[in-house]
Amino acid sequence: MSDELKLIEPTAALEESYRSYVAEVRAADDTLVPWVLGFDADDFPALLARLGDAAEGKGVPESFVPHTTYWMVDGADEVVGVANLRHGLNEELLLEGGHIGYSIRPSLRGKGLATRQLALAVQAAARRGIQRVLVVCDCDNEASARVIEKNGGR
Repeated sequence: MSDELKLIEPTAALEESYRSYVAEVRAADDTLVPWVLGFDADDFPALLARLGDAAEGKGVPESFVPHTTYWMVDGADEVVGVANLRHGLNEELLLEGGHIGYSIRPSLRGKGLATRQLALAVQAAARRGIQRVLVVCDCDNEASARVIEKNGGR
């Protein structure tokens, strides 16, 4: 499956898959990571516009930085992960958040998908000119720590 995985920009064509992804995260009582999963999706075209604007720095709160959201999809074009790439760092992101936030659909965790997703997100960062990427996780999140380490982090 990992060869079929790719990061794409959010699209109306995958609205139902995205909605089921967010519903699954909520049903698992997980924290909405990356934070953009908490954006209101009732008006889906407005959500897509908001995400697109954020990539251009439009409508981004003053204490935030421009950021691009990607959906990781499998060969069947199902959303299996969501990643958010911050285009730069501010003081807050240096301490908590870093350049990349990511998550995998709860029912698909433990299959190496997060490792692939982070690798793809690091490649996306490089295409934006970000050569040194800061990725952080909570001290007690051993799974995320392993994902970071498998991608060359420490």
